[in-house]
Amino acid sequence: MPFLLNAWYVAAFAHEVRADAPLARTLLDRPVVLYRDAAQRAIALDDRCPHRFAPLSKGRIVEGVLECPYHGLRFDATGQCVHNPHGDGRVPAGAKARAYPSVERDGAIWFWPGDPQQADASLLPSFDFVDPGKNLTHTGYLLTRAHYQLSADNLLDLSHFQFLHPDTLGSEAIARGNMQSGSVEDTVWVRRTTHDEVLPPFVATGFGVPPGARVDRWMDVRWTPPGLMSIVIGVTGAGMPREAGLISPSAHWLTPETERTTHYFFAFGLPKEMGDAGRELVRYAVEGLMQPFEHEDLPMLEAQQKSLGDSDFWAAQPALLPIDAGAIRARRVMERRIAEERTAAGTADTPSTLRGVRVTVADPLGAG
Repeated sequence: MPFLLNAWYVAAFAHEVRADAPLARTLLDRPVVLYRDAAQRAIALDDRCPHRFAPLSKGRIVEGVLECPYHGLRFDATGQCVHNPHGDGRVPAGAKARAYPSVERDGAIWFWPGDPQQADASLLPSFDFVDPGKNLTHTGYLLTRAHYQLSADNLLDLSHFQFLHPDTLGSEAIARGNMQSGSVEDTVWVRRTTHDEVLPPFVATGFGVPPGARVDRWMDVRWTPPGLMSIVIGVTGAGMPREAGLISPSAHWLTPETERTTHYFFAFGLPKEMGDAGRELVRYAVEGLMQPFEHEDLPMLEAQQKSLGDSDFWAAQPALLPIDAGAIRARRVMERRIAEERTAAGTADTPSTLRGVRVTVADPLGAG
């Protein structure tokens, strides 16, 4: 599946992008360099000098502009060469690196790889609960060796907690819980609720639940293209209304590195009014989840990718279950958005879902 270009992706956490050293990162199969200019704005350029194609990320930042490490040409925030130290100093007409629209928001640097004229910051969904200026936050990052849609599938179906994470996140109550899913325009949501559950120790400790206490737990997931997700997990005493419980909101941002690898950025946030207790809870959540994410989710996603190889997801004829409803909705949104974008650009081909591929077992979403 080609990438959706006219969309906002997370390029880095804000604290990763500095004014004293450039950051190299591959995003959607393209090398990008990130740095801050003299006004502390985050800048994203192609990581290739237009002179002899040296990686600009190996250079240095001089008075807010990026200097090539090979011959000293310097490039400003627009990617234009503004300094040639050789000869009479004239700048060749083609001495310009591509600059990408970028926005700093909610603790992240977002970049737009498509048509700059379509870049609109108002299209970004809100993740203000992980804005470090307003909340206590903690962040985590993993590189997943699998297609980013497989990672989205994983997060849109938390039923795997019971089987993949039995000692940290899951319990036998999950499979018998209630699950609903739907969509509003291009936003997909999945809500899963368990009743009369005994939480695993890691989750119970995070929510301050005594060992063995019976609770109801809900897990609400929201997905917007291309891979921007929020997960709100809440816990309350068994039979009590949601309003009586505690919640833990988190952001999960998936940015393709390549067609088979994914940058997985995640963050937790709690109100600053919680003080040291809140600061400890977000740290506990990120550092605790790093273990199951890294040692259980990542190996499974990588094994899935290895099994699929270069095969199209639908060509592999997945046998679908009702628990897949949210993930399939998200895939359909992405396929439609990419097809629309390619049609507008005059590069459309036939989507895989229209190539006569038959999906085994009943599609839980019907034909729509």
